[in-house]
Amino acid sequence: MPDRHFSVFDGRTFIVGDGRGDLAAAPDRMHGFFSDDTRFVSRWLLTLDGRELDSLSVSDPEYFAVQFILVPSGEWAGRNPTVSLMRRRLVRSSWVEELVVMNHGTEPVVLELKLEVDTDFADMFEVRDRTVRDRSIRRQLTDGELRLMYRNGESFVRETSVTASEGVEAVADGFRCRLELGSHAVSRLSFEVRPHGEAALPRQTTSFTSTRRQLRDELDGWRRDAPALESDWADLVRLYDRSIVDLAALRCFSDDPSGASFPAAGLPWFMALFGRDSLIASYQALPMRPELARTTLLALAARQANAFDDFREAEPGKILHELRFGELTVLGERPHSPYYGSADATPLFLILLDELERWTGDSELVRRLEPNARAALAWIDLHGDSDGDGFVEYERRNEETGLVNQCWKDSQNSMLFADGTIARPPISTCEIQGYVYDAKRRMARLAREIWADDELARRLERDAAQLRRRFHEAFWVADGGYYALALDGDKRQVDSLTSNVGHLLWSGIVDPEPAAQLARHLMSDRLYSGWGVRTMAEGHAGYNPIEYHNGTVWPHDNSLIAHGLAAYGYRDEALAIGMALVEAATHFEYRLPEVFAGYPRSLTDFPVEYPTAARPQAWSTGAPLLFLRTLLGLEPRDGELTVKPSLPDRIGYLSLRNIPGRWGRATAAAGSR
Repeated sequence: MPDRHFSVFDGRTFIVGDGRGDLAAAPDRMHGFFSDDTRFVSRWLLTLDGRELDSLSVSDPEYFAVQFILVPSGEWAGRNPTVSLMRRRLVRSSWVEELVVMNHGTEPVVLELKLEVDTDFADMFEVRDRTVRDRSIRRQLTDGELRLMYRNGESFVRETSVTASEGVEAVADGFRCRLELGSHAVSRLSFEVRPHGEAALPRQTTSFTSTRRQLRDELDGWRRDAPALESDWADLVRLYDRSIVDLAALRCFSDDPSGASFPAAGLPWFMALFGRDSLIASYQALPMRPELARTTLLALAARQANAFDDFREAEPGKILHELRFGELTVLGERPHSPYYGSADATPLFLILLDELERWTGDSELVRRLEPNARAALAWIDLHGDSDGDGFVEYERRNEETGLVNQCWKDSQNSMLFADGTIARPPISTCEIQGYVYDAKRRMARLAREIWADDELARRLERDAAQLRRRFHEAFWVADGGYYALALDGDKRQVDSLTSNVGHLLWSGIVDPEPAAQLARHLMSDRLYSGWGVRTMAEGHAGYNPIEYHNGTVWPHDNSLIAHGLAAYGYRDEALAIGMALVEAATHFEYRLPEVFAGYPRSLTDFPVEYPTAARPQAWSTGAPLLFLRTLLGLEPRDGELTVKPSLPDRIGYLSLRNIPGRWGRATAAAGSR
């Protein structure tokens, strides 16, 4: 169990440690206490009488708390231990840890407890790249408190303060305490770790019990406010409940004093605002938690680019890709302040803005963000389409740290021809053209109905119709009967068959006849693994079931594909994909990972884990929520919620109560008990 990682997290603050509760950062271990992209604690090692501890059990039913039951190592060799220790931990901006040391024997014992504490103040990018640099760190000891401090010039200052309960002594490398326990006696100790930067925070004592109670109450309120699901398919209900809880766990809170939140992309690498990820997750969750979409739109609009910047790949009107706060970003070694290397976040921003208004009737927000929406439309036409061919393309301008591929498949080798050749930029991926088509149609509606600009509405409708025609002509692979993954820098079709074509159904850019061919391809053995649609078709030179974007299965990808299939009338195919995801989730403790392997289901009988996948991850957390919308056929029309369910034989009844929207609260139900 020491090698298994356990995490507790709360927004951008989280802890990753081993099965004993220890943290021992190393190149192969992403251990640490992190906040705002900095590791504030890299070592947290507990010993008793100089011996490490063995774990008997770990309980982590809540994302914000974990509990370890420990005994001194080697105690089981010929005799039962007479001393055990309970280690309870939670995080809520600060880290609170409580130790309960128990003497189960009839004789008194004297114990030496030591807690080693250290930090490297590593940037998250360093941790991820395994390139942590040495830093000069100051240590300051006061009564029951250890402070670790680091400064790089005037612009980057970080500090970790660790305070201990009475009777615990702060020493150079951590804390120590001498415990004298009588027969069957119990001793309780506590620590609080607080991360902060420039402004030193006042010392305070936080109770584990009271804080946990408060967090539980808040989580209970979050769950009560979400629609309630009932079904005879217990696995679907468990997955839904886990998704609602993980949405709460992944919330990052905005600067707005209202306490509004948006979804961070995922743990551990992506606890930050991401354009694409936060937008798609908000779209998926819109029928359950529409406030996430509102905050995401406002947070992204506030940071919309208004100037050119090659280092950050910014252009006027562009929506950001990623926002970070670590040392490398603050000092300008990384461009993430924010970084704009995404060609799809801008049309997705427009799609979500319209979808939110359709569901909630929030026309005030649409008016408030009208300048941002117009700037985004201008970016699509002027800077997104840099060569004027009518398609949005990308090519990185930051050659050192910029992303080579700026679509959702953003790994370096994701744009492959069928023969395995890497496509040369600039790249126009197929799904981005679908997003642009959808965005322009949606903005035409808002222009006509809310902005009172009929001229803009007519122009956008003409643009969308022209894009639809030109897209088919340029991207259709005639001898394959599908759309190319992309056009390369020479306008050649990147002829791989990939899951990207499913996004075209979600956007609505394809006509019925090619849509029928896409549906057949998506459900063929080449693309459909039995657990979901693979990112690349089996048989291509670049296909690999364990390659990040060239053969794996992504739950968010599949949720959009299923929703698109249903929109074109292929409900049986959509249900098959959604049900496969639910069945896959049962093998992942009802928490769908970012990605899993694309092996055929007939070969493995279980979905194969991808070792570096984020879990939980926002748009994988949102995938079951979008599937529920697909199952029930939920659509807002004329101010009301319409319900057109289509249930598979597996589900006898399904009910989703208290669905929020412009109609107030509604219930959607299908089948019978």
